[in-house]
Amino acid sequence: MAIVERVEILQVDLAPKVVRTDAIQSFVTQETPIVRISCSDGAQGVGYTYTIGTGGSSVIALLRDHLAPKLIGRDPSETEAIWKDLFFHTHATAVGAITSLALAAIDIALWDIKCQRAGEPLWKLAGGAQRKVPVYTTEGGWLHHSQRQLVDEAIAAKAQGFRGAKMKIGKSAIAEDVARLSAVRTAVGDGFEVMVDANQAFTVAEARRRAHAYRDLSLAWLEEPLPAEDLGGHVELAAAATMPIAVGESLYHPSHFREYLERDACSIVQVDCARIGGITPWLKVAHLAETFNVPVCPHFLMELHVSLTAAVPNGAWVEYIPQLDSITTSQMTIENGYAVPPASAGLGIDWDFAAIEQRAVARASVTH
Repeated sequence: MAIVERVEILQVDLAPKVVRTDAIQSFVTQETPIVRISCSDGAQGVGYTYTIGTGGSSVIALLRDHLAPKLIGRDPSETEAIWKDLFFHTHATAVGAITSLALAAIDIALWDIKCQRAGEPLWKLAGGAQRKVPVYTTEGGWLHHSQRQLVDEAIAAKAQGFRGAKMKIGKSAIAEDVARLSAVRTAVGDGFEVMVDANQAFTVAEARRRAHAYRDLSLAWLEEPLPAEDLGGHVELAAAATMPIAVGESLYHPSHFREYLERDACSIVQVDCARIGGITPWLKVAHLAETFNVPVCPHFLMELHVSLTAAVPNGAWVEYIPQLDSITTSQMTIENGYAVPPASAGLGIDWDFAAIEQRAVARASVTH
C-alpha cells in the first residue's frame, strides 16, 4: 500500500488582473496556499486554496502545524476517512473559514492523486454527468465602473460568446443601480443572462426594496443579498423576491446548505470548493442540492469548478474569472459559450512550479 511520505506547503500572492470592487470591499490580492503531497510509490497530487487578502498566513500555519503531520503514513485514497479525521482533529476551530480553506488544499491534492491513479479526469471520476457547462463572466461589472463601461463590457462579453455576465450592485441610491442594470439589459437583449451580486451588503428591508426595484429586469439571480449568517432574513427575502436568490460562497459546511435548502432560503447554490473544505464536501453539497431540484453555480475557482460542475447533473453555470494564469501553463477551454472540462487524468491544472517557487512568500515541508 502506498502511503503519504511528504507534504510541501507554499504560498504565492496573485494580484487581480483588473481592479475589483463590490459593495463592501476591494479585492487586493489573492493569497494562494498550495499543497503538494508525495507518496511512497512516486505519485504526487497538488491542491490549493485562496483568500482575498487576509488570513493566508493562518491557513499556512494550520496546514504546517496541525494538518499536514496527520497525513504522513496515511493511504491517500481514503479521502473520506482523511477528511473526517482532519475535520475532527481541528474541531475546536471548525466550522470556520480558515479551517475549511486549509482542509480544501489537502482534499483537492488527494483527489488529484486519486484521479491520476485511476487514469481519469476529475469530471469523470466524480460523476461524469455533463461534457460541457454554460459559462458566464465576472471579469467586469465592478461597482466602480461607469454605466457606459458596464454596457461596453456586457456587449463585449456577448460578442466573445459568453452566455451571461455578472454585475455588482449596491450603489447608495436604488435608482442608480436600476439605471445601470436597465442600460445593460437594453444593450444585450433578453437572450443574454445578467446576474447581480450584492456581496452581503443589505439589510432584509433594503434587500426587499432592491429586489422589488429589479423585478422587471429578468435577472438570472440576486447573489448574496444579505449576510450569510442571516438565515431567517434569506427565508423572508426568498419568499418575497421574484428572481432566484443565490448563496453559498460564504458557507463553510454541508449542514449550512442543508438548513438553507430545507427552509427554501435560496434557489441557487454557489458552493465554493475552497471555502467548503474541498472536493469531498463539495460533492455532498451538490448532490444535496440535486435532491431539492436546485442548480449549482459555484463561486470562483473556475479552473477547478469546470470539472466539478460537469461532474454533477445539476451543475448549471461556470463563473469565468481567471486568476491562476501566472502560475499555470493550462487555461480553461471555452467553446460556443460552454466551459469544457479537461480530458487529462487528474485535476487538469498544469502547475508551473518554477514560477510558484520564484513567487513563494511562505514555504514549509512535513515528512516522516
